[in-house]
Amino acid sequence: MSDNQHQYLLEIHKRWIGYIQPTGLVVAPAVLVTHGLGADSNVAAQQAMLNDILGPDGDAIADIPAFLQSLLGWQSEDIVPAPDDLSVPLPELGTTLRPTFAVPNPTPADGVPPWQLLIGVEPPGIDLDATIDDARAWAATPQARFERLLRATEIHTGLLTNGAEFRLVHTPRGESSGHATFRLADMRETGGRPILSAFLMLLTAERLFGDPDSRLIKLLEESRRYQTEVSQTLAAQVLQALYELLRGLHAADLRTGRSNLTDCVNRDPDHVYSGLLTVMMRLVFVLYAEDRGLFPDHEVWARNYSLAGLFETLRDDATLHPDTMDDRYGAWTRLLALFRIIYGGVTHGERLKLVARRGGLFDPDRFPFLEGRATADAPPDPPRVSDGTIWRILQKLMLLQGERLSYRTLDVEQIGSVYETMMGFTVQLATGRSLAVRSAKRGGAASVIDLDRLLATAPNKRPEALATQAENKPAAGVAAALRAADSLAALEAALARIGRRTI
Repeated sequence: MSDNQHQYLLEIHKRWIGYIQPTGLVVAPAVLVTHGLGADSNVAAQQAMLNDILGPDGDAIADIPAFLQSLLGWQSEDIVPAPDDLSVPLPELGTTLRPTFAVPNPTPADGVPPWQLLIGVEPPGIDLDATIDDARAWAATPQARFERLLRATEIHTGLLTNGAEFRLVHTPRGESSGHATFRLADMRETGGRPILSAFLMLLTAERLFGDPDSRLIKLLEESRRYQTEVSQTLAAQVLQALYELLRGLHAADLRTGRSNLTDCVNRDPDHVYSGLLTVMMRLVFVLYAEDRGLFPDHEVWARNYSLAGLFETLRDDATLHPDTMDDRYGAWTRLLALFRIIYGGVTHGERLKLVARRGGLFDPDRFPFLEGRATADAPPDPPRVSDGTIWRILQKLMLLQGERLSYRTLDVEQIGSVYETMMGFTVQLATGRSLAVRSAKRGGAASVIDLDRLLATAPNKRPEALATQAENKPAAGVAAALRAADSLAALEAALARIGRRTI
């Protein structure tokens, strides 16, 4: 598959996912592309069939099995009344959960349930997300009940419907659930053809009963593994972005002849690191909120405050002026303004309103050095952090392998893993020319080696000094090169065998 084809398919999947707005992760576009699957919008014939099934005035399906057989090509034996052993009694909640239908697994394995999909049918007009308040039973939404059923039966995929909506639900063991809702009313519209196409792609008979390597269950499982890899990669990139911010603040001081950052590190290095970490988590929070549409839908906000808007502006600047990005300024103060607005709220006209959130994450007085203030009561004098610095930071946070990252698909646990990756560090002032080397532990932090200090150490004691600083006993060849080194360049060459790391 060419790069253009790959990008084309990705855009197709992002389009229908943007229309239906899944809750949590259901299926990852990258996984669909890997399997060569596309949501073909040329579904006029299937749309006509859907309209015929519903009739001119219909808005819901009464006969679910017949609908699935007619539109999706299932056979009568592919959907059967759920057996009694799939019922889940909950005596403590005064109810028993039961699926309506079950879909057999065409290639069952030992120790695995013989069903690949459970189907729950709610009465017409029932809101799948509205609590059913019954004094004699569990007061919960149909969605919550269905998720509980899937987890209890260990059949982690299901289809929940009220006849007008068909919701694909996935509840992998030990992870948060995800669901995507396909509404018949949307699929009947001309503009809803991408939604109908995705519905067919995911639930057609071929996807459930065809090639085992590209069945729905396989796609959902691979999507979760892919998302785990995404969160791990993102965590590493966010840490790199933190290093970039530290370099940017230091360069800002050098640029203006100030010692704001150095003075803060001398007073409390852990406080400085906490401030840098907080900036990263603020940015992650904002990106997550933007992808979920939690900020004002207003052109003034999109153009002047949103991170997506800032990213586009910096991208255009980097395209037109790639050599001067570190001589341009304004992006950092825009971020500071955004942080203050989220903390204190804003109102502009009728449509642009943001309630003050307060809280510690965006409190500008927690880390006044970010605004160039020595104390919380001093007036802001923002450091001249370059646009190039902010552009590199946003690339680390918003792009993965050249593709825009969707924070909508990340759950709380995955965002927590990003935070965990950045914990346990501090900021130190180097006293000489230094070099970072990789940790001996997988995923461990890099160690910064003071080359001037190491060169001044007696040659026969250098391996021991390195082992103390880097917590990494050098191999015999590295130790010999360290003892023989007579210059900084020779030391750097010796340490390159361990693995240098840019921070």
